[in-house]
Amino acid sequence: MKHSPTKDYDYIIVGAGSAGCVLANRLTEDGKYTVLVLEAGPMDRHLLIHIPAAVYRVYKDRKLNWNYITEGEPQAHNRSINMPRGKVVGGSSSINSMVYMRGHPFDYDRWGEDFNLPQWNYAQCLPYFKAGEASDRGADDWRGDSGPLSTTRGKLDSPLFDAFLEAGKQSEHGYSEDLNGYKPEGIARFDNTTRNGRRCSASVAHLRPALRRKNCSLLTGAWVQRIVFDGQRASGVEFKHQGDHKTVSARREVILAGGAINSPQTLMLSGIGPADHLRAHGIELKLDLPGVGQNLQEHPTVIVKYACTQAMKIHRALNPMNQLLAGAQWMLKRGGPATSVFWEAGGLIRSSPEMDYPDIELQFGPAGFDIGSDGKISLDQAFSIHVDQSRPSSVGHIELRSANPTDKPKLHFNYLSTEDDRRRLIQGIRKTREIIAQKAFDAYRGVEILPGPQLTSDKDLLGYIKANLDTDYHPSCSCRMGTDSDAVVDEEMRVQGIEGLRVVDASVMPRIISANLNAPVQMIAARAADFILGKAQLEPTQAKYHFDG
Repeated sequence: MKHSPTKDYDYIIVGAGSAGCVLANRLTEDGKYTVLVLEAGPMDRHLLIHIPAAVYRVYKDRKLNWNYITEGEPQAHNRSINMPRGKVVGGSSSINSMVYMRGHPFDYDRWGEDFNLPQWNYAQCLPYFKAGEASDRGADDWRGDSGPLSTTRGKLDSPLFDAFLEAGKQSEHGYSEDLNGYKPEGIARFDNTTRNGRRCSASVAHLRPALRRKNCSLLTGAWVQRIVFDGQRASGVEFKHQGDHKTVSARREVILAGGAINSPQTLMLSGIGPADHLRAHGIELKLDLPGVGQNLQEHPTVIVKYACTQAMKIHRALNPMNQLLAGAQWMLKRGGPATSVFWEAGGLIRSSPEMDYPDIELQFGPAGFDIGSDGKISLDQAFSIHVDQSRPSSVGHIELRSANPTDKPKLHFNYLSTEDDRRRLIQGIRKTREIIAQKAFDAYRGVEILPGPQLTSDKDLLGYIKANLDTDYHPSCSCRMGTDSDAVVDEEMRVQGIEGLRVVDASVMPRIISANLNAPVQMIAARAADFILGKAQLEPTQAKYHFDG
């Protein structure tokens, strides 16, 4: 192999996704240390990345996406399920649906209780959420208004959004003005990561400002092959760039920030992981760390869809003339329907009264929405609800396909492998039907298209779920934090048994958060930066939230 020497840096960050962008910004802000960010994908220059409504035009683009796919899932008719992951500067924050959700405070409190991670309770995480955010809601006990990441309350005007919010009030689930604030339960308008009508990705919020500094460097098209070691210390990385194999050294630390698929893959390719699995692929063992690639978690989802008895503007949004008008409004004024992220309302609800806090996330869209196998998008006169099982008990694992870094790893999520998950997702559909049955929808509710009114029994609904199960693209927990022998990193995200190496991304979560992951990952990375720099953590915030349990 041809190796080309490059200069040394204090920190090497592998991956320019949500975590990597935050780290690059925070580690270079005082000018003391040099940082190199290595990203396998291109710069985020594609225009459609930055138009919120164009998200589905780019999220499967092979130039911008790893386009992973699971192995056959036993509880989903052995189907392989798509798993898009951003392969572009900004990572998945450059191709996601821009929903800004932190998850329920109990998610974090139970990390502390169940995994012996007391410094990860919500009181200690909230200050970092606030410090990272510039919310158009303004600052209060829960919100920040001067951080780098802009968040905007959904603004698309539709009577269907109004009906959904009112139906929440009329149902047992109630209404919340702010699911990231005082009442983290109920039906609500979502926040999204946009700024002045444009996507506010982690790249826009964090990396681009950092790149204006002399001590921050970015190399795109750099595909990391493995970590380089000096004894039991990570001393650099080997990567492929423009056909050449190169090495770069880290004086202080190597930080993996490639996400819940790429980070465990890189560890295993470097000889860190389950010993028998690595030996089976002829990889020299550096450290037997059996938890690498294990504990893989994700949010399974299905669609509930109803015909709408009244035609709405959004139902005609894909008419060629309407698309031209929307594009012109966006280009000239950064306004109009192109600024919408579509899924602008939703909720966190309980599948049953026995649940101690919400375990179902709903995402409401004011049209029927479909992406064909050819990638063509269609909207019809309907409205749709994603029903997510947001606190799954099913876990899976990641395996290497081979010792070749270009071979995509095997992804086994084991969706619905527990009876509890199957039961709660069935009940999630029932609860969604109850919401749509409220008086608020009387003027709009047509026939139920999916699953269909004829499907009423648990058996019928489970059959629908298995045939139509998809994911919300939230892989996580595959290099989890903890203090036990199955943990991969400690509470400061240092890889157990190796010096100078951390993992900072969604893979370190010990249990998946009960909502979208972009906001939690940026919070985790901001906390990691203070750990890395030896700074004191922000003072815990003891804000009291409303709880009905």
